[in-house]
Amino acid sequence: MDKNLTLMTDLYQLTMMQGYFEANMHNQKAVFDMFYRKNPSNNGYAIFCGLEQVVDYVKNINFDETSISYLKSLNIFKENFLEYLKTFKFCGNIYAVPEGSVIFPSEPLIRVEGSIMEAQFIETTLLNIINHQSLIATKAARLSWAAGKDSVIEFGLRRAQGPDAGIYGARAAVIGGCSSTSNVLAGAMFNIPITGTHAHSWIMSFDDELTAFRTYANIFSDRCVLLVDTFDTLKSGVPNAIKVFNEMKQKGTLKEYGIRLDSGDLAYISGKARKMLDEAGFEDAFITASSDLDENIISSLKQQGTKINVWGVGTSLITSSDCPAFGGVYKLCAKEENGNIVPKIKLSENTDKVTNPHIKKIVRLYDKQTNKIKADLICLNDEIIDETKDLTIFHPINTWKKMTLKANEFYIREMLQPVFLNGECVFKHREVMEIKKYCEDEKNSLWDETKRLINPHIVPVDLSTNLYNLKTEMINNIRIKKGEN
Repeated sequence: MDKNLTLMTDLYQLTMMQGYFEANMHNQKAVFDMFYRKNPSNNGYAIFCGLEQVVDYVKNINFDETSISYLKSLNIFKENFLEYLKTFKFCGNIYAVPEGSVIFPSEPLIRVEGSIMEAQFIETTLLNIINHQSLIATKAARLSWAAGKDSVIEFGLRRAQGPDAGIYGARAAVIGGCSSTSNVLAGAMFNIPITGTHAHSWIMSFDDELTAFRTYANIFSDRCVLLVDTFDTLKSGVPNAIKVFNEMKQKGTLKEYGIRLDSGDLAYISGKARKMLDEAGFEDAFITASSDLDENIISSLKQQGTKINVWGVGTSLITSSDCPAFGGVYKLCAKEENGNIVPKIKLSENTDKVTNPHIKKIVRLYDKQTNKIKADLICLNDEIIDETKDLTIFHPINTWKKMTLKANEFYIREMLQPVFLNGECVFKHREVMEIKKYCEDEKNSLWDETKRLINPHIVPVDLSTNLYNLKTEMINNIRIKKGEN
């Protein structure tokens, strides 16, 4: 990212900071959790994405002269507070799950420990980055699941909601499951594969379709993909493509090649086109499709026996059009009082919005035989889970829902890893394609029932007994203070 995003925040973050400063609370310690409450698109899981950009943001927090001058012009902030901001930087701890991890609702995906000022301040930008990229990565995972062994290409730049959404959306899409992107700048920035064919305007710029195909094939013989639906797909486009492929074959220039469909009944047309290509001796020609695709359309087309094997997806991917927001939140879970760190909890009439108090970690529980995820357990940070003993876990609301994991039949993995310690970045950079490979392994740790598009199995996310008891006690104490029975 390598740019100063310090002022990309909500005004109330800065007014709260001044309030803490004026109340002489700015050095008090606090702990915040970033988590989300519901999987996007009614999915069975989500993909955690955007951590590297969060790291870059935190490293580059800097209220420079231009920033201070602007804040001063608002006539809201006092001189002593603005003077304090001139040397402000993040000096706390950040723990996060690895980028590309499969994640589930209610889990602390990022834990921020520091002064109340610094921990509060980074909320907005952290959520902006993680919410966007996690949303797109999750959508890409759904698309790649629907496509099976076929490739999915991210085609959405022109429909993205601004340049950054297009660039970082492409990054997230590749991490989540896409094989490549059409976005050249994203390819250059993140060293990810880029791909593309040509537009209908290319065909229309020539006197006839065949000349347009021949010209393109002469220039791009290493990977020749011809868009065949400008005039008439089956009567003109595919026959002309076959003529060009024959000419290339005779010249010895035919390498990677295929056609692209962008309109019509894709199941019917792809079947007819496949038959024509095969009868002409081009069985290894691939068929790419675009045309407002999403995971449900792809799934339906594959059920109908479509012959498409490469899918270009634009709008529905880069905007996650059926679910345009991820919904991640950032909540205080502990704070220093009288020299001690005490747990904090937020109550709500909506049980899903009651937060989990205190400093926590995620312990992921795997089945030893299959290496599949059995459940996630949210624990107090100092708890130790013993794999050599039976472990009974239960739903945090519907406590009668229980599961017992037998000793030595499961193993654990602690998900939160250090990213910043005492303000020093300990995060290890990974290339996007490394994160993509890790993400594929993560998705393979899910049962197929969790990955299905409709009515997926929900992976249990339970509270440890100690955390459950603490939460219950705090809720009861608050109710007693309020005079409730």
